[in-house]
Amino acid sequence: MASFPTLLALATVMGFSIYLSMPILLRKSTGSRTITLLNSAAIGILIFLLADLFLDVGPTIYSNATSEFLANPTYATIFVVAVGGTFLALFFAEHRSKGATLAPEGLALIVALAIGFQNLTEGLVLGSSWASGALGLTTVVFVGFFLQNITEGFPIAAPFLGNVERRVGLIAGFFLIGGLPSVIGGVTGYFYNDPTLDLTFSSLAIGAILYSIIPMMRMAFRPAQPPDATYLKQRLTYVGILLGFLVGFAVNAL
Repeated sequence: MASFPTLLALATVMGFSIYLSMPILLRKSTGSRTITLLNSAAIGILIFLLADLFLDVGPTIYSNATSEFLANPTYATIFVVAVGGTFLALFFAEHRSKGATLAPEGLALIVALAIGFQNLTEGLVLGSSWASGALGLTTVVFVGFFLQNITEGFPIAAPFLGNVERRVGLIAGFFLIGGLPSVIGGVTGYFYNDPTLDLTFSSLAIGAILYSIIPMMRMAFRPAQPPDATYLKQRLTYVGILLGFLVGFAVNAL
């Protein structure tokens, strides 16, 4: 079995690479157009993560021994319950009082939790591949997830972009929620891993990302002031979403 301290170091570097995006996000001189692009790119990254997560869980859900076109009943149930339960829990938490709106802190927390669930599954993959001695696979997994984690800081910090007070400590805390699960998953995967674990946490991430995208899209397409600026904002939003999706794909493909 490969060295555990080395795995712990790799998982820590991989998880905390999420902080490398902070200097870009916390620039005080960021213009309104750049903020629009960053916000919409964050949406694009989340959309890509949705596709990437389902690509990960798909083979598990459709692992029915009788037919590759039939879902495994147990795994399909876990997926539906986890995705639906997470989405509904967040919905009722937000709408527990009439007229309530989701504050930037609440939205950032939801995104951080979603990223955390996703990074937990990545840590499981890293830990299990390292424990099995598949060092070549571990290298590919580490490099890919390290680069992907850098981009994941944008969706977490996006709700705060454009605010006068960025609250660096709070954003750093949300980054910790998003990045630390990589370490937890790495340690867990080193000693134990099971397809059900990967499926459960990936499904929780899908439910949280699905829910968080809705208010982010609502804010992205909110009319600008003055009204003449709305047209430009919408065009930048379309470009940013596409750019974020392509960045997520490019990083994952490396």
